Amino acid sequence: MNTWHDKLSYFLFGEDTHAELDWLMRLVVDGILFAAVLLTAFLAFFVIRKVLMRIVTKVVKKTENTWDDEILKSKLSTWISMLIPAVIILKAAPMAIVTLDEGSLEFSSFIEITAKIFIIILSFLSINSVLNIVERIYRRFDVSRELPIKGFLQVIKIILLLAAIILIVSSLIGKSPVLIFSGLGAMTAIMMLIFKDSILGLVAGIQLSANRMVARGDWIEMPKFGADGEVLEVALTTVKVRNWDKTITTLPTYALISDSFKNWRGMSASGVRRIKRSVGIDMSTVQLLDDSMLEKMHNIRLLKPYLERKEKELAEWNTQHAKDDFTSPVNSRALTNLGTFRAYMLEYLKNHPKISQDQTLIVRQLQPTQHGVPIELYTFTNDNAWAKYEDIQSDIFDHFLAVLPEFGLRAFQSPSDHSFQQLTHA
Repeated sequence: MNTWHDKLSYFLFGEDTHAELDWLMRLVVDGILFAAVLLTAFLAFFVIRKVLMRIVTKVVKKTENTWDDEILKSKLSTWISMLIPAVIILKAAPMAIVTLDEGSLEFSSFIEITAKIFIIILSFLSINSVLNIVERIYRRFDVSRELPIKGFLQVIKIILLLAAIILIVSSLIGKSPVLIFSGLGAMTAIMMLIFKDSILGLVAGIQLSANRMVARGDWIEMPKFGADGEVLEVALTTVKVRNWDKTITTLPTYALISDSFKNWRGMSASGVRRIKRSVGIDMSTVQLLDDSMLEKMHNIRLLKPYLERKEKELAEWNTQHAKDDFTSPVNSRALTNLGTFRAYMLEYLKNHPKISQDQTLIVRQLQPTQHGVPIELYTFTNDNAWAKYEDIQSDIFDHFLAVLPEFGLRAFQSPSDHSFQQLTHA
């Protein structure tokens, strides 16, 4: 009486009747033992699910850490509470069903295979939950924005899924999984074709992370795919971008390696944002400053240092080179309304509280075109929030357009109002 089956048979039918038990009696013993195994598995499930997990929940909620709350949000406790009973059934079922009848052997084998498959699936789901918990905890740290790990975790999940499938198949056919693994070499080409996007995404993800090219929270612009917004997720095969119109664009991860895109992370991190915009000046309004205009310019506070410096410089040059020949303006140097306006723009920006004085600040005249003479501003605001940046930029150009008549200048329009009047009077 070395087994539980023998002990129960002796208890139910006596020692002398053991040899005379027919198939039905032995089947009853098997059934009772198997029912006991199922009851034990259920009790284990109940204890783990209702008792131990409640204790763990109370302990986690009392801790000051917040990252361990992710454990409670996952289904890890569900898979573990089902995994332990499955192991009990796998180990105890062969001891419960020992009748050497062919039908009993087939049933015992069926129970064992089913329990193995169940354990493999639950183990995969448990590890998958652990990886999800790791990802969610990692996303709580700032480093996750620069070094996302979701792509790497997805690769691990794929490998685990393939391993689970192979183990399930080996359990069904009764062969060693080593034989199946050895046969995968012949399927390499097929596997590469099936998982082409995953392989390309893995390589791209490694390059993106290693070179820190893009991360969650970055603003990227990729016109080819219609992407212009914030990166929500960098996964194994796809990158999700929430555009500024609240639409979601999904693009292949490897496209960020094979194609060009613009990442605005540097601008966001710097705290400044560039203004690079020009205003076109009607060329017919450009002229030299006469005495009345020059006197008017002296009333502009920001221009006083500039005018004093330029008048001294021009007087010295004219005295040395022009001598007394002032009959033609081409023989001497003089201030122009356009140059004076350009100097005013520069001084205005230098004194503007929303313009960064630590960055490049240029007001330059570009090559004249059919749209007039462009005067371009190249500077940086000290507030890079989109709405505030647009307000600052608009206020600056509102002011410049409004003061143009004070310098005798006119903004160019196509056709300009001045040229249109000339045409109508011709």
